[in-house]
Amino acid sequence: MGKDAVKILKNGGVTAPKGFKANGVAAGIKRSGKRDLALIVSDVPAFSAAVYTKNSVKAAPLLVSQKHLRGHKAQAIVANSGNANCFTGKAGMTCAQRTTEIIGKLLDIPKESVVVASTGIIGRPLPFEKIQDAAKGLVDGLNAQGAKKAAEAILTTDLKEKTIAVQVNLGGKTVTIGACAKGSGMIAPDMATMLAFITTDAAISAAMLQKALRYANERSFNSITVDGCMSTNDMAVVLANGLTRNKRIVTADKDFDVFTKALSHVCLDLAKKIVIDGEGATKFIDIRILGGKTHAQARKAGLAVANSVLVKTAAFGSNPNWGRVAAAVGSLGIAGVTEDTLKIKFSDFARKNIMITVSLNKGRATATVYTCDLSCDYVKINGAYN
Repeated sequence: MGKDAVKILKNGGVTAPKGFKANGVAAGIKRSGKRDLALIVSDVPAFSAAVYTKNSVKAAPLLVSQKHLRGHKAQAIVANSGNANCFTGKAGMTCAQRTTEIIGKLLDIPKESVVVASTGIIGRPLPFEKIQDAAKGLVDGLNAQGAKKAAEAILTTDLKEKTIAVQVNLGGKTVTIGACAKGSGMIAPDMATMLAFITTDAAISAAMLQKALRYANERSFNSITVDGCMSTNDMAVVLANGLTRNKRIVTADKDFDVFTKALSHVCLDLAKKIVIDGEGATKFIDIRILGGKTHAQARKAGLAVANSVLVKTAAFGSNPNWGRVAAAVGSLGIAGVTEDTLKIKFSDFARKNIMITVSLNKGRATATVYTCDLSCDYVKINGAYN
């Protein structure tokens, strides 16, 4: 492995870094009987960083986790699927709090060291008794081979688990980053109906970990969209337990750059897997905006194209209708972007992977946004989701 190279591990996940265990069980929250309760635990307390949905309606578990992570330390993440525990009032908040209490007690750690997350149907009471009944078995089954079970347990309409693990060299020490995520529908920038749990054995300060996550998040989870719908439960959380014992990263030095590159690789890989697994998706669309005055302007243009129902349905029908792209960008009202200055290029729309390149000719800033097509199956899936 080269000095700054990112090495991708085969069959990696959240337990690839030193000192992490995981498990996933069927608690009976999902009617399907599939795994629906996941737990990820570090052997030692870890520094944490997190980003959350910008939706003003936030689910109870997210609010509890935000409070617990104010000190930027955590040791465990517990997450259920099949129920979002959102818009469930005081009972929902109590359920989220009690979940951290019971897991904390079983692990012999403070409840404040437990992050809690939920995903699924909004507005239905989460049956806490099912979590309570399954908690001991969940904890007893923790092991270093439990990454796949945990990844399965957070899925909703997803068709596939989304996992990855990479390694990089930091000052002669091999640092590992592992992760799992879920997301398929209600995917929009500023987070989406997605959860991402990332683990690492790197020694890094909480402040630098948060800085690295923000950078990676902006270029991955905040640059994807499936249907333009922002959810209420979304979060990406990183736990760094320092067990590799590399020289601790406390400034934006070379090691920080290498770590951030690796973390960005992990987040982008998961983000692309979410898009590819978009509800009813048949095609992956890579939208590249060139010539923006600023990165923000370029990203906004990319999202306008990515969220255009007309562009997405054209992709589904293998119809390279460039006029729809022009209309989407033009709707932003960017001064000076006209028929004479706007340049649009398409790859073959009949292929599974499509690239749309748009030149704004306003400056030198660029942005890339990822989306999928909008198929008949998307309508069927969401029409029947209950």
